[in-house]
Amino acid sequence: MSSTGTRQEKQLKDENVVEIPRLYCVLLHNDHYTTMEFVVYILRSIFDKSHDEAVRIMLKVHQEGVGVAGVYIRSIAELKMDTVHKVARENGFPLRCSICPE
Repeated sequence: MSSTGTRQEKQLKDENVVEIPRLYCVLLHNDHYTTMEFVVYILRSIFDKSHDEAVRIMLKVHQEGVGVAGVYIRSIAELKMDTVHKVARENGFPLRCSICPE
């Protein structure tokens, strides 16, 4: 087999490789103003958490200062973060949200 054939085969194999996108954690940060009820509301409405799961995450945020609301590809994580900030501001809360690579 010639080296040209090998090069073409490698190129075809490389084209078939699917890269899995990097995942990002969406984090909620504790503050002294945002109510626990509002954090549960955010977790249920934006992150589709059950009531029990939302309460568990809210308590982690309250007790440890930060909690993971969800894990998504970057574009979705950024959209969730922006939505949290928008809804929090509309409701008069300074709730902080950030993303970090998983």
